Amino acid sequence: MSLTLTFLGTGTSAGVPMIGCDCRVCTSDDPRDRRDRPSVMLRFADQRGRRRTILIDTSPDLRYQMIRHSVNRLDGVFYTHNHADHVFGIDDLRRFNAVMQEPMDIYGERYMLDWLITTFPYIFAPHKNVNPSFVPDLILHEVAPAEPFDLFGHTFTPVRLLHGRLPILGYRLGNLAYCTDCSAIPPESYSQLEGLDVLIIDGLRYRHHPTHLTINQALGIIDQLAPQRAYLTHMSHEILHAELDPQLPPNVHLSYDGLEVETAL
Repeated sequence: MSLTLTFLGTGTSAGVPMIGCDCRVCTSDDPRDRRDRPSVMLRFADQRGRRRTILIDTSPDLRYQMIRHSVNRLDGVFYTHNHADHVFGIDDLRRFNAVMQEPMDIYGERYMLDWLITTFPYIFAPHKNVNPSFVPDLILHEVAPAEPFDLFGHTFTPVRLLHGRLPILGYRLGNLAYCTDCSAIPPESYSQLEGLDVLIIDGLRYRHHPTHLTINQALGIIDQLAPQRAYLTHMSHEILHAELDPQLPPNVHLSYDGLEVETAL
């Protein structure tokens, strides 16, 4: 049985190219330098052999990402945290409600779910809307770091990460872990990231940033965790793919939009 992860967006909150920027990355003709806002898609078979598709985060570019990859069914969304570049495509989930004729399951920490309810009252309190409207039909499920849960016959583990001072989640499924938009992995989380085949981790830029890992910091964590393969994501317009990728260790690569990574599940 295999797990396929598709990188839907590998950029920052501003995306690449950025509005109003004519730097060498924003004007690059290499498609690997075009980065949507961050999200990934997980595809695997459940215990009955039925194909399942899970999103991690709903970026503002979600509609284009789903059309680009011909996705017409989703079986759930996992949220890492409550920043706009990871959430604000949420309204596009209503199209999946229409196609599938069923609600969508949403997974996140308690604060994340409470924030969704407060931030999107038109979705979660539709009776207060001035006009009847077509809104996403979402079922909220609370998860917590270091508390594995079963879904479709597989075990998912939320992993505590730090995004500056903000506690956020990464997710592990089998021997793959997705740890985006982070500046540190707390000591207590390292044991949950041992024995990985694939680690996906934040690598914003070369220079220090208060809420993101630099390239060198990410490489240091990769060296500590020793996955078989690692991919950097959430990259800014300072990262030119063709320049940096060949300089990385043999088991480390830059991700890019549309890249698919497969591992045993």
